[in-house]
Amino acid sequence: MLKPPLKVRLAAFIASLWVKSLRVRLSTPENFAPGVLGAWHKDLLAATAAFKKWGVHALISESKDGNLYATVAENLGYVVTRGSSSHGASNVRHLLKALNEGKFVGMALDGPHGPAMEIKPGSPWLSKSSGRPLWGLNVKYGLHFTLKTWDNFVLPLPLTSIDIEIKLSL
Repeated sequence: MLKPPLKVRLAAFIASLWVKSLRVRLSTPENFAPGVLGAWHKDLLAATAAFKKWGVHALISESKDGNLYATVAENLGYVVTRGSSSHGASNVRHLLKALNEGKFVGMALDGPHGPAMEIKPGSPWLSKSSGRPLWGLNVKYGLHFTLKTWDNFVLPLPLTSIDIEIKLSL
C-alpha cells in the first residue's frame, strides 16, 4: 500500500489523538464473540474509538475521505481493506477470510453513500457466509455536533463520553 501524503498523515495523527481521547463504555451481551461489527455511517468515529487496538479488520471506502479515515484506523490498530461491498466483492471476501479465522470485522451498515440507516447487503452476506453473528451498535453520545451530511455524521467533542450497547442484529 502506498504511503499517504504528508497532509493526510498529519490530519490522521491529529484525528487519532482526538479518537483516543473519547471515553467509550461498551455494553456487550454474554455471548459476544467474533463476528461482523455493523455501525451506521454516522457513528463510525464512535465505533473506531470503541474497538481501537482490537485488530478489527475494517472495510473502508476508497474515497478521498476514506484515505484519511483509513490512515486513522491503521494508526489505531485496525487492519484496513479498501473498497466497498457494492464495488468489489473481492474486498468483502478479504473480510470473510478474517471472519473464518475467528477475527472481528467492521463496516458501515449503510455503506459509504447511503441511503442513511438502510442496511446494504454486504454485512448480512458476511454474517451468513461465515456463520458469524452480525452485531449492531447502538450509540449514545455526550457532547457532540451532528453534521449536515447525507448520514448526519456525529462528531463527538474531545474527551466526551460515549455509551455503546452491542446487540445481535440479525
